[in-house]
Amino acid sequence: MDNANLMRLNGKMETHEKRKFKFSAFDFTNYIVFIIIALIVILPMWKVIVDSMNSVGVYQFRFWPENFTLDGYKTIFTTKKLFRPFMNSVVTTVVGTFLGLALSTLGGYVLNQYDMPGRSAMSMFLMITMVFTGGMIPEYLVMKQLGLVDSMWILVVKHGINVYNLVLMKNFFEGIPVSLIEAAKIDGCSAMGIFFKIVLPLSKAALASIGLMYAVTIWNDYSTVQIYITNPDQVNFQYMLRVMIMDGDTPTTAYKVSQDTLYYASIICAILPFMIAYPFLQKYFVKGVNAGAVKE
Repeated sequence: MDNANLMRLNGKMETHEKRKFKFSAFDFTNYIVFIIIALIVILPMWKVIVDSMNSVGVYQFRFWPENFTLDGYKTIFTTKKLFRPFMNSVVTTVVGTFLGLALSTLGGYVLNQYDMPGRSAMSMFLMITMVFTGGMIPEYLVMKQLGLVDSMWILVVKHGINVYNLVLMKNFFEGIPVSLIEAAKIDGCSAMGIFFKIVLPLSKAALASIGLMYAVTIWNDYSTVQIYITNPDQVNFQYMLRVMIMDGDTPTTAYKVSQDTLYYASIICAILPFMIAYPFLQKYFVKGVNAGAVKE
């Protein structure tokens, strides 16, 4: 390559680099806007975290605790009045999420079988429930007949099936190549064998997103507890948190911790599980919520 061609190539590369790193006013505005949004979200959360570790309740914003203590968290895990609701929330969320995923995946897989008799009628019946409900009083009577009133298991049963999540799973299953299913049938694989060996392993994104929806719904369910449960040993942590903050019903503890510190520690315990889990499930969640949105 002669010098003229080499200089021309270097000039093109320099022009490409300048274009690549060109910083426009639009980019600058975007950065500023998103930094402001991030601060609006992060700073209140940071204040709650700091105040949950501050033995003295303060109203001012502080970057670090003035008097560091973990007594607020110790109170939650050593006081029966707080620890029992917290464990109720953990158990009902885990069991309810597992049940919801089991019913949604099995239901979506069955409705995806085009040769199943009554498939259209069953799909229509389920769709109607997304628009019309029986109402609060009939629902209460059903739950009473099932013996779920004053029981934390009502959170598991009530959220055991969600038609919207079932439809998402059905749409996701429709995106699985038919050739895989047909090849498995030729090899002698049964319908349930196809479900467990082929369909579920290819559905990690949908399982993660729908599982997260179930978990968040059950964990944050406050209204169901307020309506159906009066036994203090059966309430969940969200209900207890509301009673503490709104009614001022703070349990007595062996630790010298301010009321505000206990409030903030309880708030962190209520949101911490999903703050930890969501970053690991985010990529699957984005794929899962878009399942069935685009058909080729």
